Formats: sequence, structure tokens, C-alpha cells
Amino acid sequence: MLLLTAGTVHGMGTERSLADDYQSVLLGTHEPPCLSLYQPTSRRHPDNQQDPIRFRNLVRMLEQSLGEATAHAGRPLLARLNEIADDREFWNRSLDGLAVLAAPDLFRVYRLQRPVPELAVVGESFHIKPLLRILQSADRYQVMALSATKIRLFEGNRDALAEVELAEGVPRTLTEALGDELTEPHQTVASYGVRTGGGNDGGATPMRHGHGGKRDEVDMDAERFFRAVDRAILEHHSQPSGLPLLLAALPEHQSRFRAVSRNPSLLAASLDGSPDAMAVDTLRHRAWQVIEPQYLARLAGLVDAFGGAISRGLGSDELREVAMAAVEGRVATLLVDADRHVPGSLDRDSGAVEIAELAGAEIDDLLDDLAEVVLRAGGDAIVVPAERMPTATGLAAIYRY
Repeated sequence: MLLLTAGTVHGMGTERSLADDYQSVLLGTHEPPCLSLYQPTSRRHPDNQQDPIRFRNLVRMLEQSLGEATAHAGRPLLARLNEIADDREFWNRSLDGLAVLAAPDLFRVYRLQRPVPELAVVGESFHIKPLLRILQSADRYQVMALSATKIRLFEGNRDALAEVELAEGVPRTLTEALGDELTEPHQTVASYGVRTGGGNDGGATPMRHGHGGKRDEVDMDAERFFRAVDRAILEHHSQPSGLPLLLAALPEHQSRFRAVSRNPSLLAASLDGSPDAMAVDTLRHRAWQVIEPQYLARLAGLVDAFGGAISRGLGSDELREVAMAAVEGRVATLLVDADRHVPGSLDRDSGAVEIAELAGAEIDDLLDDLAEVVLRAGGDAIVVPAERMPTATGLAAIYRY
């Protein structure tokens, strides 16, 4: 996905998406200290001139937070962070946000197409809640821009929409899909014994009859193209992502594609019009008008499910109780407040929590740690806007049993 990409900075790694890194980086176990840095960035001059300054300030916070026991291991990480601060080319390619995850065994830089709050955390594991909010499917969707001869695929959320590189095996154009099977307009020549004149030579003038006019053949090719696209998008994008799919196309292509589609992720709502004539931001705006009601309905459903779980004794919003249930693998779904930070530490073996008096870069966020524990146990962790949270504690858990 292009909502966030891992950049190559001074040999720090190959281009990867956060989706590729989900299991190995976000949910993986890494050698501490684990440094997490987040900041909003600006795409344009002169606003982006402040970005490296803010970045250096956050690196300084990380440096101050490294204790004596971790200072030696953290020194090479700080050096690599300072390389980023000094890289002018890097800051000329900023998007809307930046995330850096650094540990002795891993270094990732993600450019984000969604702003994130400034944050610098040193911990036993990475702080991942801002990335979970972007990566989770609650408000994500895909848009397929389709014409009779080509397709493009986009992925987005309420804030951003970006083109996705099509997987290998997905045809991008009509020619790529049909190749040698592409139909050419043709005519056949038949002789019907019509005389050329009054002569007795028995000769006949050949008469040309078109079989399968050009329009019919163009329509037939388009239908075969749409079938190939539908199969490939389903296999390589819709099934792996589980995201709803919107179709942006002219009305005549909408109806023809839907007639052959077998993709259960394809939504009934359509984005009518030529996708080539729509700016990406216009496409995002129209797509979000369709997706937002579904997103709000899903959140409302989760809130209702939490209320039902509470009434049956299968839910809680009490931090210590939820922490115990999380390490025991009993949490099926955890809702966490996107804007809430609960400073403290979690014992991932016993579930015991220790609340910190003050927040700081060296203090973990308990909500973030609990979300990570739940995800590792196969549960769902949903980062919810503060105004949609059903509790005042920053979390709401639905238990399996």
C-alpha cells in the first residue's frame, strides 16, 4: 500500500510497505532499546523547513530518555537518526507524517500520508498505536479506476488516497490481459453468384459481408478484459486485504463490469464518471462519502457489542482487569482511544501493570502495549476516535470467555 512507505535512507533498508512489515515489525519481538519517533511533516516549502528542526528535538528527547543501561546500545541508533536530520534530500520528499522505528536489530522509516502527533518513546517494544490506526481496516477502502482498456487501483482512508502498485499477475491494460487473443475487426468475403453484367461468362462479383462488426468486437474484448481484471483483483488484492472495493468508471463500464464480477468485496455504490478526468482528491472525497456511513456503522456495532458483553460479564473497561485478560489470551476485541496516553509498564507474563506518575519518552503507553498483546494473541485491536469511545478509561475490551 502507498498510504505509508518505508524509504531507503543512507542504506537503511529497501522500499517496503507497512503491510509487509506488520507481522515482523509491529508484532515482532525486537532487541531493546526500541525507539519510536512520530511527527507531522509538511509537503511544501517553506513549511517543511521546520520539519528537520522538530525531528532533531524529538531525537534529543530520545537521547535524554536512554538510561545508563541502554545508552551504549542506543548510541548507533541515535547516529542513524541524526543522519536523517542532516539529509536535505530526505526532507524535500516529505508527505504528511513520519514514523521511525529503531532497535539494534531493525531500522524502519515510514513516510505517512496522514499526520500523526509528535511522540518520542523509548521502551522494551515499539509504540505502534499511530500505525495501527492507519493500517487497520476500519476506515480503509480500495478504489478501482476502470476504463475499457486499462485499470488503476487506489487505497485510502478518510484523509488520503494513493495509487497502489498492482501485484504481479494483475493485467494493467487490455493488451496485457488479452495479448494474442485480442480480436481484430474482420470481414469475410463470400461469393454469392451475382452477375456482373449481361455477359455469359458465368463470372460473379464477390460481395463483402461484415461478420461481427467492429463495435461488437470491441465490446467482446472489453468484457473479456473485465473478467480477467475481476479475477486478478479478487485474488491478489481484495482477498489478501479484506477491504471494500469501490468502482470508478463510466456508467456503461459500471454495468458491464458488475455483470461479470464475482468479487464479494465490490460495493453496490459506484463512483460514476471517467476516472481519468477526476483528480485524486476528488476521487477520495467521493469515495469517503460512500465509506463513512459504513465506517460509523461498524464503530456503532462495536460499541453495541461492548455493551452486550458488559451485560453478560464478558467485557470490561478497567485497566488492570483487561491487562490480566489480555495476557491470558481472553480478549477477542480491544477498543483503544486514539488520543489517550496512559503512562506505565505492563508485565507481559503476569499481566500486572504499574501506573507512572508522569508521562515521558522513557515511559511506555499501556494502551499501546495492551493492543500489541491482544494482536499477538490473535484478537482485534481497533483504534477509535475519542468521541466514539464508549468508555472514559481509554479502553473497552470484549472477552472470548
